[in-house]
Amino acid sequence: MEKKDARFLCYPFMRESVSSVDYEIRTDSLTTQMGLAASFTKEIPEVYRDLMELLPMAYHLNGSARGKLAITEDGLNRLSEIYDYYVAEVKERIETFVLPQGSTAACILHTCRSEAKKSVRALHKVSTEKDVPAILFDYAHLLANVLFVMAVYVNKQLGVEEIPFISKSYPTKTMKKKTEE
Repeated sequence: MEKKDARFLCYPFMRESVSSVDYEIRTDSLTTQMGLAASFTKEIPEVYRDLMELLPMAYHLNGSARGKLAITEDGLNRLSEIYDYYVAEVKERIETFVLPQGSTAACILHTCRSEAKKSVRALHKVSTEKDVPAILFDYAHLLANVLFVMAVYVNKQLGVEEIPFISKSYPTKTMKKKTEE
């Protein structure tokens, strides 16, 4: 009887070299962080409700690159409705770049946003190996944006001011105008 290496019995995914495994790990991290964010937003019912709705969708995003496509146009449209709601609520706070800071819940949501962006990059890597439905990219990109506006909304609800980020690398029109004078 052949003796099996114990490392591969515990971690069979380590033998797989396809990028979809890394994508699934990345989206699992995203979903886990979203669950953490939900636990910190129970006092803001609309954010908690929306995160609890989006949690299974993040897992559907996870499996859709390798398994059956579970992200639909209806799901994308619902995500767009959520985005529109939060943008309307924080429009004046997102006219400039802001630092990812504030309340613990907002900081976790900013981490989720970053994880969503990393998931998009991991999905791109998958797309170099096989066809990936465009809706997965659309959903993951929009999810990152939703998580951003949620973070700003949470700060607003908790009375935390946003801190504008003024880039020295990418001057804004205002900065460009001042340097031209």
